[in-house]
Amino acid sequence: MAVETLRAPATGPLARHALVAGVALYVGVLSLWPLMRLFVEALAPGRDGAPLGLMRDVLTARATLPTVLNTLGVSAASVVISVVLGVALALATGLFALRGRVAMSFLALSPLIVPSQTTALAWIGLMGSGSPILGPLGLAPAPGTPNPLYSGGGIALVMGIEHMPLVFIAVRAALAQLPQDLVEAARIAGAGRGRVIARIVLPPLLPSVLAAAVLAFAAAIGNFGVPALLGIPGRFPVLTTLIYQRLNGFGPGVAGQVAVLALILVVMALAALALRALVLRRWTVPLARGSVMAPFPLPPGLARLLTAGLWLLLGTIAVLPMLALLATALSPAIGVPFGPETATLANVSEALANPAVRRAFANSLLLSGSAAVIVAVVAIPFAFLKVTLRDPVVRALDWLVDAPWVVPGTVVALAMILTFLKPLPVIGSLYGTWALLLIAYLARFLPLVLRPVVAAAEAVEPALDEAARIAGGGVVARMTRISAPLLLPAAAAGGMLVMMTALNELTLSALLWSSGNETLGVMVFSLQYEGNSTGAAAVAVLSVALVLLLALLLDACRKRLPPGVLPWRTA
Repeated sequence: MAVETLRAPATGPLARHALVAGVALYVGVLSLWPLMRLFVEALAPGRDGAPLGLMRDVLTARATLPTVLNTLGVSAASVVISVVLGVALALATGLFALRGRVAMSFLALSPLIVPSQTTALAWIGLMGSGSPILGPLGLAPAPGTPNPLYSGGGIALVMGIEHMPLVFIAVRAALAQLPQDLVEAARIAGAGRGRVIARIVLPPLLPSVLAAAVLAFAAAIGNFGVPALLGIPGRFPVLTTLIYQRLNGFGPGVAGQVAVLALILVVMALAALALRALVLRRWTVPLARGSVMAPFPLPPGLARLLTAGLWLLLGTIAVLPMLALLATALSPAIGVPFGPETATLANVSEALANPAVRRAFANSLLLSGSAAVIVAVVAIPFAFLKVTLRDPVVRALDWLVDAPWVVPGTVVALAMILTFLKPLPVIGSLYGTWALLLIAYLARFLPLVLRPVVAAAEAVEPALDEAARIAGGGVVARMTRISAPLLLPAAAAGGMLVMMTALNELTLSALLWSSGNETLGVMVFSLQYEGNSTGAAAVAVLSVALVLLLALLLDACRKRLPPGVLPWRTA
């Protein structure tokens, strides 16, 4: 690149200040302001004017304590399931040279791709009395029997499977950091395969397991899709569904009371994340760098047995529910035995012919695509300022970016309602509009793009920017002509991940949607709530197929992407 192409007008610090101001405005308006508004509302005086009276009234209400205990109980139970499954799958696929490890890893991570409400819907179809999978085998509950998943145990089971990939990823990442030298030294000393695994491999993994367990707990307490589809019909309330039911039943007039419930969720989430940080800081075992540990070879018979067991487990928790969902979508009605002679595309055709469903597809594609493009564009100057220029303001703002991501989505949605409900100068009220959904997406999903872009920026040779600066390049020229081309692949991949995540999002949309602004997640939830299980399954299958198509397109471009961007390729 010629030096002349880097020259820019000498704007001095003006350009840099403008970039910093833009990033600060984005983070301040979308992250800090709504959450502060939530805190102010929750800490408001009561009707009698007593300080913190509103909080006192909500905390002493009859429904609050049982709901909090339900939330803690099912979340803790789901963590146990997540840890057992995640650790077992990670160790089996990471330690041993098995055929099909990449496919196994993809199936283990598939719950991350499938949205919560679709996961719950798939399990409802699998375990119900009209199960197209268990029914022909004589294993389905008797007709008229309540679905066993409509309970606290059912919520814990499905959430445990849904959040299992968080543990799987953490353990696989920790395994990838174990140096081969330690294993070879143990083998030279005469230790067998079992002793090496027990004494050398497993102890360094414990902090990662504990940290992932805490992260799974934080995800569980903020989950809405699973408790909504399983807990509401089962009369098992948790905090996220109680917030939804209060706002859905009484409207914004109870926003203050609901803000207190949301604050409880925030405290739980922050406590969990603080504990995770403590675990990683205090208990992580530093390891000397070396060659990556090679998988252990197994005798052919044992390898085949372990492979068969893994496929059976993954088939049960990842494949069978989705097959049940597909069969439900292709069934003429619930309870009709599914088979080649009864399979029909009528539900799919009806879904595609429904104007509301088509509108939901269009809204979700537009919202997720717009959010993906905007956050990808914002992530590049943010990473440039943070990593390359080491701007103190942007580095101080960095932790605020994660706030809408780490707190439950229900809390973010409520914060947006409180912030944009009353008319604002120029823009008026955004409540019930498409714009409010977009603002919520822009706040929540920025970290999903920013982290891989920041990682890519840290991998860029600093001498490139320094040479451009010495050559007379201004801040904007260096960012657009040096950093941006190098960061664009990570930003594009992150944007695609945002689109895949937001396409079927429900936690935000359940509280922010309005007539005409339906999203796919809302449509699946509404159809199931109305009793149209086959219609909900049809829409869910179509939406999952769309997400899988995006995942395949992204995977096809993996060689052009920085390492670590695609979660199913890093596992």
